Amino acid sequence: MDSRIKIIAGPCSAESRSQVLETAKALKELGITIFRAGVWKPRTKPGGFEGAGEIALDWLADVRKETGMQTCCEVATAEHLHKSLDAGVDILWVGARTTADPFAVQALADTFMQIGAEEVSRLTLLIKNPVNPDVELWAGAVERFRNAGVKNIWLVHRGFSSYDTGIYRNLPLWHIPIEMKRRYPDIPLLCDPSHIGGKRDLILPLCQQALDLMYDGLMIECHCNPDKALSDSHQQLTPARLSEVLSSLKPRQQGSQADLEGLRNRIDVLDEGIIKLLKDRMDVSRKIGTYKQEHNMPVLQSKRYGEIVEKRTELARSMGLDSDFAKQLMELIHKESVRIQLEDRPLQED
Repeated sequence: MDSRIKIIAGPCSAESRSQVLETAKALKELGITIFRAGVWKPRTKPGGFEGAGEIALDWLADVRKETGMQTCCEVATAEHLHKSLDAGVDILWVGARTTADPFAVQALADTFMQIGAEEVSRLTLLIKNPVNPDVELWAGAVERFRNAGVKNIWLVHRGFSSYDTGIYRNLPLWHIPIEMKRRYPDIPLLCDPSHIGGKRDLILPLCQQALDLMYDGLMIECHCNPDKALSDSHQQLTPARLSEVLSSLKPRQQGSQADLEGLRNRIDVLDEGIIKLLKDRMDVSRKIGTYKQEHNMPVLQSKRYGEIVEKRTELARSMGLDSDFAKQLMELIHKESVRIQLEDRPLQED
């Protein structure tokens, strides 16, 4: 594996000292230097395994002592943060549910400010995307932690919850992390294929796609006996299988052609996102057409059309886009919206 690619691996949950150490030692043999494990697990419903809690921090300390690996765990509260720091955890991550809650993010940010600059400066903080597909929530978390003095931040793309996930546990929606990379080019972007795929056989193709899109690393769940895991058993790999996955990956090579291919891959993902947004917009236009028909309103609303073109053109200009291009684009979109609304109306008999 290319040394430029950051790899974080370890079980979904720290279940026992023996499980943690067995997995960590196997990962160390693969050359992996960062070990992850969930200490406190935010389960959707009560009754499931919610992590071993504070005792697991001792097991992470043993991992660091016996293997020399850095350790990584999730924190969701000020108490989690203090206990993890007291235990010497090197890297912390903020989970998807926490990122979605600005109050929770700010509470953690306030705790960082109370800790002090020297302690915070040694830490790396991973911020997972929010469970819902909202780039501003993700960006907001970055800004809150930066304002609190956290300088070493990495982003982790773990996919987005949806009722229509298809083959994925969480939809990748690649255009959202790509937008975050555009906004924060200095922040490393990692992919968590375990939570996106939810199945072992999807890990390899998701990893490869992330590398093709010029991600900086991977965060993969790995367990010494995944079939017996107390949480997320279907998406965890054995260390042996992880070795096969990593050896099968083809990171983009140095050089202008490889960089060009990576950028083209980003264009492909962004274009797919544009088409999906256009489809969603036309669905809304169709609903508006139905409303107009039910209330005996004309399809064409000239005043509204003029306002849309003017506002969108000004927005495009403020973002550095050509206003004539934006005006033509909005005219095409409006033309298609009108066509859809007219198409859905029954012909009136004389």
